[in-house]
Amino acid sequence: MTITQPDLSVFTTLESEVRSYCRGWPTVFDRARGSRMYDEDGRDYLDFFAGAGSLNYGHNNPVLKRALLDYLERDGVTHGLDMSTTAKRTFLERFREVVLHPRGLDYKVMFPGPTGTNAVEAALKLARKVKGRESIVSFTNAFHGMSLGALAVTGNAFKRAGAGIPLVHGTPMPFDDYLDGRTPDFIWFERLLGDAGSGLNKPAAVIVETVQGEGGINVARPEWLRGLSDLCKRHDMLLIVDDIQMGCGRTGAFFSFEEAGIEPDIVTLSKSISGYGLPMSLALFRPELDIWEPGEHNGTFRGNNPAFVTAAAALDTYWSDGGMEKQTLARGEQVETALRQLAAECPGSAYRGRGLVWGLTFERPERATAVCRRAFELGLLLETSGPQSEVVKLLPALTIPTEELDEGLRILTRAVRETA
Repeated sequence: MTITQPDLSVFTTLESEVRSYCRGWPTVFDRARGSRMYDEDGRDYLDFFAGAGSLNYGHNNPVLKRALLDYLERDGVTHGLDMSTTAKRTFLERFREVVLHPRGLDYKVMFPGPTGTNAVEAALKLARKVKGRESIVSFTNAFHGMSLGALAVTGNAFKRAGAGIPLVHGTPMPFDDYLDGRTPDFIWFERLLGDAGSGLNKPAAVIVETVQGEGGINVARPEWLRGLSDLCKRHDMLLIVDDIQMGCGRTGAFFSFEEAGIEPDIVTLSKSISGYGLPMSLALFRPELDIWEPGEHNGTFRGNNPAFVTAAAALDTYWSDGGMEKQTLARGEQVETALRQLAAECPGSAYRGRGLVWGLTFERPERATAVCRRAFELGLLLETSGPQSEVVKLLPALTIPTEELDEGLRILTRAVRETA
């Protein structure tokens, strides 16, 4: 089969050098449906990337698309800042009834702007305002966004260096098993908090991912998360869970922290909260923390009404019963079985994950990149993660059929074997 080289000239001459994903997938995509993307020549690719977790329900989900088209065709409000609209009201009512009340959560909802880093910035700002302190504790290999406040609590040296200025008021601590189990959990953190000579300013909050996606699919144990929650309570620090990539069902339950049985003070959501890949983010927090003055934190695009429409449709379609969680966990077992077999035949490799986020890591970091490159040639979209891009990251849509999941896992197995 002859493959025509795509015309990439306008991208390479006009678009900034900062572009990244297109370098690993050198084609021009034209359309997408479900778990498949198609380039302009009609070649199809199975998508195990899902918009970096923004497409938990697949591309152009027909139920969500119908709701969106109906709304647009009746001239529903598109841009609304923080005005009250029927679309926002419907979303808030469905979010309360489908997500918050069944879980016994009494969070206030804030629309801080359309992206995940907007939600993180709002969470950090609110925590500092509530506690009257500047310092925020984060964890090794964390990723919380690309704006300056979010970068200050991000671990990746390459991304931090792009700030161009010192990133301050953030203190890193070891993530779960960062020290390979050689020390008790939080011994360093607790000692610094209790020692007047440690030099650690008392933090306003701690921000954590239950599964570090960009950091290499590092999974925090439920008992570690419970210990962290208890530490925050004892030392009067707010606990912020960044659920931007791992929320909305990615690990099974709607919130990734549910398995641990904790209730964070603040939660950030974005990516798949709109369900359709439309920009949208939320900051959730306990009612007593809602000390904002009107307009104290705002943004032009915090009222993305089309996103409210698809978000409400996604909640009604996938979260009104327990089916989505059960399906995700079953699909996760399917992935784990395949990765276990694959790791067994690859000395030095390992796998880890939860729900439908998994990683396959290699002793030679460059092999992960080679695997992703070969997978693309075979028709599978995968990305790497980890500080050295040493992890092949699997992030398929939660709605992917079992046969397509099997197909993608077979392609991954072939790519690994052919890059040995």
